[in-house]
Amino acid sequence: MIRTTLENLDLSQYLRSGDHVVFGQACGEPTALVEALVAQGAGIGGLHAFIATSFSGLFTPGTASAFRLSSMGAIGALRAMTKANALDVIPVHVSQVAPLITAGVLPCDVAMIQVSPADSAGNYSCGLISDYVRAAVDKARVVIAEVNDQVPCVAGEMIPASAIDVAVEVSRPPVEVAPAKIGPVDEAIARLCAGFIEDGSVIQTGVGAVPDAILRLLHDRRDLGVHSGMLGDGLVDLAEAGVLTNARKEIDRGISINGALIGTRRLYDWANGNPAIRMTPTSYTHDAGVLGQLSRLVTINSALEVDLTGQVNAEQSGSAYLGGTGGQVDFVRAGARSPGGASLMVLSATAKGGTISKIVPSLSGPVTSARSEVDVVVTEFGAAQLKGQALAERARRLVAIAHPDFREELDRTAFEIARRGF
Repeated sequence: MIRTTLENLDLSQYLRSGDHVVFGQACGEPTALVEALVAQGAGIGGLHAFIATSFSGLFTPGTASAFRLSSMGAIGALRAMTKANALDVIPVHVSQVAPLITAGVLPCDVAMIQVSPADSAGNYSCGLISDYVRAAVDKARVVIAEVNDQVPCVAGEMIPASAIDVAVEVSRPPVEVAPAKIGPVDEAIARLCAGFIEDGSVIQTGVGAVPDAILRLLHDRRDLGVHSGMLGDGLVDLAEAGVLTNARKEIDRGISINGALIGTRRLYDWANGNPAIRMTPTSYTHDAGVLGQLSRLVTINSALEVDLTGQVNAEQSGSAYLGGTGGQVDFVRAGARSPGGASLMVLSATAKGGTISKIVPSLSGPVTSARSEVDVVVTEFGAAQLKGQALAERARRLVAIAHPDFREELDRTAFEIARRGF
């Protein structure tokens, strides 16, 4: 292993023209290494880079001129990149990123990752992200690790010193994502979702206003568990309220399973050295066999729009690419099939100041989750349980949770579905 500082890092010693770089993502993004590639990439030439999500704001149309950036979607700060046609979107579930790297379908010549300082055994914690990091490390010709003493050491995925070629020592705050502002619509949706979460439920959720609002309503529950691809600061609230025990899970009792910590310093400090949380790769967080062992699993995912048959679009609105496939499909299927569980698809009833309905006759973008997988759709106007229902009944239930201003128009399409039977 070569140890160096950011000031002395010369990437041309390790990267070749045409190389494909894979970055750790989300709050595990190695921001110092990203900055170095932005500054030095043009001099190397022909570089490509992949990152699943980014919240740092470091990727802009200007900085991307040093390399061609690709991602699984326009999540976080990457949305501006799609508007500028500066991002290549790869439609892939996050659970498939690691297998595709391993297979060479997603090329990985160089892995750039962020880790905490080594433990007493000489191993490095992936800290805030563990999803596809190890797969990138195992595949890459060169592994460059940003060793950041402000990154928490979290139990789970560890990188041995022997796997790291270059260690760049830095001390800087990792990326933080502040809790979203919760509004009345978010609160209304959260109240309906909370009704599906009982004592002993196992929760999967994302980050944002609705997930945070839901978690705030669960402080009177007992023995809640967590098995999720990502978690935010709301996790700490549940833990401090004494309701997050993971005591009734069939597997991983006493431990919250997670793949990405996306929040603030409060979350990072809580996770640091905490035996009650374990960071695992997507081969565990999203695996159907693992998820199939959990009863009372309630999964919470979001949509841009839902059509009257139950198809979900979580990626694109017309000509604007706004989201991504993420881990939605894996968890939608798992929640819907879990004994005593549920899969909740949440969205506000309208967009753009109430001028557009998000319950629609037909989708304006791709199908992210198939109607055959969708269980419950929740807006501020109600929860439509779709599983096992005929198409005509699905349409009727979805019209009922649309905004009243759009129900008459939607009823026309619902009538046609009922007339045809499909």
